[in-house]
Amino acid sequence: MTIVNSLVNIVVFGIGGAILVAALLGLLLVVSGSSRGSSPRLLTAFGVASIVLWVVLPALTALNEMSAGAGFWVGFAGASVVAIVMYAVNTAMLPMVARRQALVSGRTGLTGVKPTPSVLVGGLVICLAMALLVTGVTAFIS
Repeated sequence: MTIVNSLVNIVVFGIGGAILVAALLGLLLVVSGSSRGSSPRLLTAFGVASIVLWVVLPALTALNEMSAGAGFWVGFAGASVVAIVMYAVNTAMLPMVARRQALVSGRTGLTGVKPTPSVLVGGLVICLAMALLVTGVTAFIS
């Protein structure tokens, strides 16, 4: 039963979070293409919203796992998968955002932006560290 609960948590929080992140990036693309462009305040608001989603959804996954009776490592695994799914959506949409920004700003150097393997691995390490942190905090609280 724990495995089914873990899969449900990953689907609900991971896929739901990926959809929310994609929606945020889509809104950012629309705003950056408008005639006024995007202000630094608006970019900061989008960044804060992304970080809040990236922290809260894995934490909710870990909390849900551990409140159902699963252990720390099951909560950590669920939180890690949710964080990695959201990271994958960000990584997949990065070239599209860079092309749109290049089109709006006229900087052709942005059209070829692709993450390097070291950046991708660094992002995965950050996802795992963040999942460990939120799972530890969740275990301490509950």
